[in-house]
Amino acid sequence: MVGGYRGLPGVHDEMIDAEGRVRPHWLPVLSHLAGLGAVETATRFAGADRYLRESGVVYRVYGEGGDVDRPWPLAHLPIVLTEADWEKLAEGVVQRARLFEAVLGDLMGDATLVADGAVPAAIVAGNPEFLRPLAGVRPADGHHLHLYAADVSRAPDGRWWVLADRTQAPSGAGYAIENRIALSRVLPELFDSLGVERLGPFFQALRSGLVEASSRDDARVALFSPGPWNETYFEHAFLARCLGFQLVEGGDLVASSAGVSVRTVEGLEPVDVLLRRVDADFSDPLELNPGSRLGVPGLTEAVRAGRVVVANALGSGLVEAPALTGYLPGLARRLLGEQLLLPNVATWWCGEPAARATVLRNLQDLALAPAFGRSLPGILDSAGVLGARLSKADRERYVAKVERRGVDFVGREPLRLSTAPIFDKGRLAPRPFSIRIFVARTPTGWRAMPGGLARFSEREDARFLSMQRGGRSGDVWVIGTAPATRPEVRLLPEPDAAEIRRDGGILPARAADNLFWFGRYVERAETTLRLLRGLDGNDDGVVEISPDLARRIARLLVTWGAAEEDDDPVAESALWGDGSGSVASLVAEAHRTGAVVRDRLSPDAWRALIDLRDRLRDPDAAHRRDLFGEIEKALRTIAAIVGLAHENMNRREGWRFLDLGRRIERAIGLSRSARRFAEDGTDVDALDLLLDLADGRLTYRMRYLAGSARRPVLDLVLLDEANPRAVAFQVARIREHLAALPGRHGGIPDAADRIVARLTEILAASDPAIFDTTRIEAIVADLMALSDAVTTRCFGHASPVAAATDALEE
Repeated sequence: MVGGYRGLPGVHDEMIDAEGRVRPHWLPVLSHLAGLGAVETATRFAGADRYLRESGVVYRVYGEGGDVDRPWPLAHLPIVLTEADWEKLAEGVVQRARLFEAVLGDLMGDATLVADGAVPAAIVAGNPEFLRPLAGVRPADGHHLHLYAADVSRAPDGRWWVLADRTQAPSGAGYAIENRIALSRVLPELFDSLGVERLGPFFQALRSGLVEASSRDDARVALFSPGPWNETYFEHAFLARCLGFQLVEGGDLVASSAGVSVRTVEGLEPVDVLLRRVDADFSDPLELNPGSRLGVPGLTEAVRAGRVVVANALGSGLVEAPALTGYLPGLARRLLGEQLLLPNVATWWCGEPAARATVLRNLQDLALAPAFGRSLPGILDSAGVLGARLSKADRERYVAKVERRGVDFVGREPLRLSTAPIFDKGRLAPRPFSIRIFVARTPTGWRAMPGGLARFSEREDARFLSMQRGGRSGDVWVIGTAPATRPEVRLLPEPDAAEIRRDGGILPARAADNLFWFGRYVERAETTLRLLRGLDGNDDGVVEISPDLARRIARLLVTWGAAEEDDDPVAESALWGDGSGSVASLVAEAHRTGAVVRDRLSPDAWRALIDLRDRLRDPDAAHRRDLFGEIEKALRTIAAIVGLAHENMNRREGWRFLDLGRRIERAIGLSRSARRFAEDGTDVDALDLLLDLADGRLTYRMRYLAGSARRPVLDLVLLDEANPRAVAFQVARIREHLAALPGRHGGIPDAADRIVARLTEILAASDPAIFDTTRIEAIVADLMALSDAVTTRCFGHASPVAAATDALEE
């Protein structure tokens, strides 16, 4: 299995030693893979990729061509660590968490370290993460850190070194779970035989620690996310679901000195603990970054008042600064009375004259990086530059900048990272890697996750570890005792130990809003697809439509924003085009709104939506040649999405809002179609098309032996409350949803109730002949007003989605 595998010269390799011999703890892995054979190994690794893809595991890549969700790239082979090696690593990372907690407690409190000269004042006051409004504020639970991570790798001599500390809002723990699930599913025999330490106990302990951070017995914890456009939003939703926390964004929260609450469809619900994934300075636009649209106005005041626990505390990113690195050994001796167990890469802060001189004198052999971790606009990105790769002109430019303002720079000794094997094109290849190791504060002290998130460079250049630069991820297996000697521990509590609950948890108004519009966009896409299918004649394609009816369909597609006047052919534009009402655009909007609430959608429904979006976004030549075949496939996929949502969602508020959106949109679409295609009762082709749009041709033929006529067609499409495609059926379901949903004040009917009552009365008419163009237009107007009334009643704010789609109204 090793074949021609060779480590890179001058670096440590995890799998083989300097003489090229396989390290003993790797032998079971290679033997197992050799026993499987090349074909079976490749098949199993492809199965791991398939699991990640079907589970929707993605990360967002930012670029000039737009932000794109990429499939999560797995390196397939785990990094294998012995238990003895892991214990040293875990002890060192836990020590750093203890140290940073002590440093933060001082720097954000009495600042004796600055007063005594142990930490230069400029490293604190000049750091963008030093939040002055919180200076001297003690966190409500007394702790600044609840989750800490360190990026580590080995030097050429095999010793572990810390590359970076993560105290702001450490990411990656959720992806580590998914990597573990993917590999343990395809290599179960190997996983069990090695006795790999489980991750479940760590996450149970993390959850317990966050719950107990509050003084309330029934503490409510929420994961505070920047939202679906963040590069790791998938992980936010995944962790919230796994840990049983509410997933919230800044717009969901209300904060003041009285505390923090979530805006829900039933009113404000208090939150005791926020697991923060929003950068601290973006967390409050009132007192921190006024340009932030991600934060919660008043959150800083709530923290000062001790009314909420924020984990990690606002300001905890202060100690991530590379400028502080060189002072850590002394701080460990002073604050902990211990020697620092895990050294950092040698770093010199250029704010000190002697260190600055050393860096400039040896710049050829060092890397130059920002002192506070953030990019220096127009000067240096966060990755830094290698002095050896600078041109003469660039070198002179950087020297001048360091001499003028040295506090902004550090010099770092480049470290040749150790390598580990990845599975690449059917063979093993060495790649530089680092491991992100997580430790969590628990009720019994700090606890390390046994393993971590490995990141591999796609090239032999270690600067490409970042996922944004094309890196891969991997699992880390800590070989422990055999599974038979210890009980299996799951990520979540055993079912028998769980408290019985049947509620669906709180539903933030934002989530309800997005579920509502998810339903509307999906239904609108289906309506447009059915109209496009009408261009191909009847269901079996035997009867061709008249040129006049084709023109009417095209005009309606233009009116709906699906195509432009001069588009030729209209059908292609309406299916794949960029118009706001095209099917591709509507499905993209359904994906956008669904992404915000994907933790509430069926995984199968979500995968079907992604498949549909991808197929519509970039159709190949074969798809374009079979336009009406693609329309049929899209209709079947939408039927699957709707069916999965209908069958798998719990019948509580979330499902009601999704279905409410569908019902309103279906009623609007049917009413508009009836107005267009039934205004001339003598056009049988148009009436047949209306029956197809309402999926009512079979029912009509069973009821009436004669051909299509205006009155019976309108009765079936508008008034038949037993027909699931009729407008009256939609209004009846809307009435049921509104009666079950919160929002009325004192039980008094509001605008939404009054509109539904009026629609019910209008549709109760026994004679469809009275439904002329004017009356149908009034129904459409009432349905549009009903959407606004639902927004006002249930979401408490003007819906940005609604504002963006008002232009589609005729």
